[in-house]
Amino acid sequence: MNKKLAAALSGCAALVLALTGCSDDSGKKTDDWTKKICDDMQTQVKKIQEANTSLAKVNRGGNSPQEVKKADAAAFQKVSDAYGSLANSFKDAGAPPVDGGEKTQKDVVAELEGLSKGYADLKKQAEKLNPDKGFDKGLEGIAAKVGELGKGGAKAFDKLGKGELGKSMAGQEGCKKPTGAPSAPAS
Repeated sequence: MNKKLAAALSGCAALVLALTGCSDDSGKKTDDWTKKICDDMQTQVKKIQEANTSLAKVNRGGNSPQEVKKADAAAFQKVSDAYGSLANSFKDAGAPPVDGGEKTQKDVVAELEGLSKGYADLKKQAEKLNPDKGFDKGLEGIAAKVGELGKGGAKAFDKLGKGELGKSMAGQEGCKKPTGAPSAPAS
């Protein structure tokens, strides 16, 4: 009788582990999920870096206010699109298979969508700058907002860098931070 009870309890324990996602293949499920995210992330991070590079080049000096305005607006649009694409990647991937995965997904998507909207707003502000009046002051205001958004971007990804999910993402090529990668565009 004790053997039957032990076998039944063993079977129940195995079922509970499988239902809670704590089975032996949970690491594989997490790796599969992070691979989906990281494959697109590499592309989007590259777009953000390209926008950062164009911002740095045009804002070094020697360019007319009209050139700066045009380049900034284009770069902000590129960054907005990249964050929007990342938000969609997280939506499409579903919740990560870890404790609190649904909340993590929801929070990250909300933050990425907020960043996308924030950079779209910066694009509009850059387009409204008057190259003949108050241009430098307007750029300073935009630069301050870029700094705030950069902190938000770091916050969004910090949530993903913890625990089993963080370990899995760190092992994915697409999620490795490229050398010298800035975290936010500089204006």
